[in-house]
Amino acid sequence: MSRFKQFIIAAWVMIALLACNGLQPGASPTTAPTPPSATGTAAPTAAPTEAASETPAPTAGARATRPAQATRAAATQAAAETQAAANQTGQASPTAPATQGASSLAGIQKIQHIIIIMQENRSFDTYFGTYPGADGIPMQNGVPTVCANDPKTGQCVKPYHNAADVNAGGPHASASATMDIDGGAMDGFIKAMRGGQKACKNPDTPGCSLSAMPDVMGWHDAREIPNYWTYAKDFVLQDKMFEPNASWSLPSHLFLVSEWSAYCPTPNDVNSCQNALDGPPSRLNTSNNDYEWTDLTYLLHKGNVSWAYYLSEGSEPDCADDAMLCQAKPQSKNVPGIWNPLPAFDTVKQDGQLGNVQTLDQFLTAAKSGSLPAVSWIVPEGTVSEHPPASIHTGQAYVTSLVNAAMQGPEWNSTAIFLTWDDWGGFYDHVKPPVVDENGYGLRVPAMVISPYSRQGFIDHQTLSFDAYVKFIEDDFLNGQRLNPTTDGRPDPRPSVRETASILGNLAQDFDFTQAPLAPVILPENPPPGPASQ
Repeated sequence: MSRFKQFIIAAWVMIALLACNGLQPGASPTTAPTPPSATGTAAPTAAPTEAASETPAPTAGARATRPAQATRAAATQAAAETQAAANQTGQASPTAPATQGASSLAGIQKIQHIIIIMQENRSFDTYFGTYPGADGIPMQNGVPTVCANDPKTGQCVKPYHNAADVNAGGPHASASATMDIDGGAMDGFIKAMRGGQKACKNPDTPGCSLSAMPDVMGWHDAREIPNYWTYAKDFVLQDKMFEPNASWSLPSHLFLVSEWSAYCPTPNDVNSCQNALDGPPSRLNTSNNDYEWTDLTYLLHKGNVSWAYYLSEGSEPDCADDAMLCQAKPQSKNVPGIWNPLPAFDTVKQDGQLGNVQTLDQFLTAAKSGSLPAVSWIVPEGTVSEHPPASIHTGQAYVTSLVNAAMQGPEWNSTAIFLTWDDWGGFYDHVKPPVVDENGYGLRVPAMVISPYSRQGFIDHQTLSFDAYVKFIEDDFLNGQRLNPTTDGRPDPRPSVRETASILGNLAQDFDFTQAPLAPVILPENPPPGPASQ
């Protein structure tokens, strides 16, 4: 036998041996490395690892549906996007296994259920300004080095610990955001609050007396919100989550589901829609609003991806005239509202999906039975919202019950919970928001990622906004398709494609899909106070 034939036979034998061991020629037999720390603060201990390509099978009874198998091009695009986000910080991609491509896409697809819990009216510094390792209130020797002038007293008031369970906050529409930010000085909070007091229509409403002590500079810690601090410690805290728009609740909720806040003066003419930073001129009277631009549910419906918008029926206390507090308005799942905008979107009505806007008890049932949709939004009613004058303790108990329900259900190991607050509520924050377009960003809000694949104890310092939630959903379930009027099949005149902003971070960096799933952390709804921050 010639040497050439011997060489050919040997080569075929080698290929056969590799195939028997599940490898391709040129592939490495080693497992994916434990991800390095990306932009943020790493957890103190490493979690156990598993093979990155080992995607758990869908839970029986799950209603979440995915598009057909992603193409190689889509997989490469998603992997490149994650890598590009990591490259901005000079770090390796935390979710990238040894080989790029379809296996990196399989990592994010371990998340089969995304739950976005939206609370109300708190700034990051109000809840986590003294959290260890976070970009919190500037201090020296435990004393704040920043302050805000009180035009009534002439004093410059430093941030201080506020043990009160009920707060007043300040006004929080676009004019107040401009005043609070004060060109980057971040010292207009009390000035805006004093002006907001005068705008209160009912002087008997708590916080509206001109003699009331401002509390916008107050901060809380584990003594008042122990469960929130526990979630931050056991999962992921994000200290650069900015409201997507520099305004109040209605436009914030519009951005959450559609990436835009607009006003469409001509019925059935999407091209008449124009930018509206403070929302449509109807303000609180939202029952007749008509939102003609494209929202995320349109893409989900086209992709056969299940979704639900769960609503606590009761009241929505946000004020439309830039006042801090006002009389509560009723909130119903069947009526478009400040916190419930989807029933007014043409896409939801035309797609026959008004029934996807449901009451909260249906979320609890779905979580318990293992029938959660792929995408869930959960919004509160006034008493559990933490929107002043609602109790912080009551709001935390409500959120804890939602997280516990998800953790105790059969789909925990395929779930990611994104917990955040819709706007800053007039409360102090020291970080100047970056600008991506004429709408924002707005001020920082608290935000956490709670998932069995969260990087335990990690603090994410990436620049984020609610746009990152939409981007993550699109990457997970829609092969990276965006709310882009030039590509989504439903053009509208929105000013920008928010998911593609160069400054926007990637939520994939908050996960380690190679680790064994973290165990549930079931917390009491009425916990004892935690320790004081150091």
